[in-house]
Amino acid sequence: MRGSTAGLADGVLNPRISFYAIFLQILDICYVTFVLATVIVTYWRGTWNLVALYLYPDNPTYSALASLAIGINGHLIFTGFQYHFQRYLDPDKHRLLYYVGSRLYTYVYGFVCVNGWRGGWALLDLYTPHNWWFILTTVGVSVVILALFKGLRNISAAPFVCIIDDSKEYFTVPTMFKKRGSRDPGLYVLDCIFSVLVIGTLVVFVWRGLWVFLDLELFPDNPIYSSWGSVLIGYSVVAITFALQPVMKWACDRLEGWQRVAAADVFLFFSFIGTINVWRGVWHVLDNYFLTDNKELGDWITHGVSIILLILLNCSNSVLVRGVYIDAEEPAGQCVIFPVYYIRLFFQKERTKKQKRLLETLERQEQNNISLLENNINATIVKNRIINTNTHDNNLISLEQQELLTKITVAEVDANENNNKKNNELNTLSKESFQRE
Repeated sequence: MRGSTAGLADGVLNPRISFYAIFLQILDICYVTFVLATVIVTYWRGTWNLVALYLYPDNPTYSALASLAIGINGHLIFTGFQYHFQRYLDPDKHRLLYYVGSRLYTYVYGFVCVNGWRGGWALLDLYTPHNWWFILTTVGVSVVILALFKGLRNISAAPFVCIIDDSKEYFTVPTMFKKRGSRDPGLYVLDCIFSVLVIGTLVVFVWRGLWVFLDLELFPDNPIYSSWGSVLIGYSVVAITFALQPVMKWACDRLEGWQRVAAADVFLFFSFIGTINVWRGVWHVLDNYFLTDNKELGDWITHGVSIILLILLNCSNSVLVRGVYIDAEEPAGQCVIFPVYYIRLFFQKERTKKQKRLLETLERQEQNNISLLENNINATIVKNRIINTNTHDNNLISLEQQELLTKITVAEVDANENNNKKNNELNTLSKESFQRE
């Protein structure tokens, strides 16, 4: 799956069952399904068509090979040098440089991803048979190999994935065997190559196979019916998948070992049927209806407007197909929870900020209490000195000393009352806040 729930706060993954939590979950699902997924597909279609239009348009083989070269080399560069991007584009050092550099990174990497997929896809179109048995055989073999490598989740995409442009993991590209270049540079290079060439190629085989199978079998003589048929199938399967998610989570909570992985893989592949139909349906609907008399202009519009919208929505990294994620790497039933957190993450961040402010207020109050205690101790020392120096005859205490004693006593009483009052208010506020959380 392009994205994972690993690392998310438990309050986000396992919220208390309430109308409010269910409402936010439905909002997230609707946003990712109908808004984010549509914009991502629009971006990919526009970029794909522009590459076909400008990259050796008169020679399909050269065009496919050039795209494949751009994709493979680009993936290896962005994967191999990810730690350098993290080091030099650090938001804590230079915020503006990070923001401009990170969005440029996404734009270039998105172009690389589209070319990598287009190159392999076009070569298969040019040099492999277009019949259902060969296509399904290719899909079946690829799915089995991915499942054996525990990498089947990498076929997933929007509407079951939402990647937020988080500065902490903006440039992170996980590899198959999780090697690090600083420790094992040789193994790290091999890990990058395997992740890009083997896992990435198998994912393209699965996507292309089912896409072409739908082209052959779903109203092949009627592009309008075919596109709307995919839209209907896709969104129906998406709705069923999200409805089944609590059931699958309950089941995976009680399964262990290979049984849990197998159950998760079956569920993920079922969700993939919805994913590819949504992508194919939206793609072909745009082909059939959007600026059909000026396709080049339409491609530029879909390419440019989509990436700008994704940047503004803080989801631009969702267009990237990068990294390798392992099946069922999350504990228990979380392995079938799709990472579609957008609105819930926003509220979680706001709650975290509120709790942080509350803790800072409590710390300041504690410092004030310490200062007040020190002042009370000093005042008590002064008072005792006055009393001790006049122990034998209280009448000898001067008027000024009596007034000072009175002020010290009143100040002590007022300070203690105010301190107790503030502490009670803060304790009440903190209890109410954490109970709501």
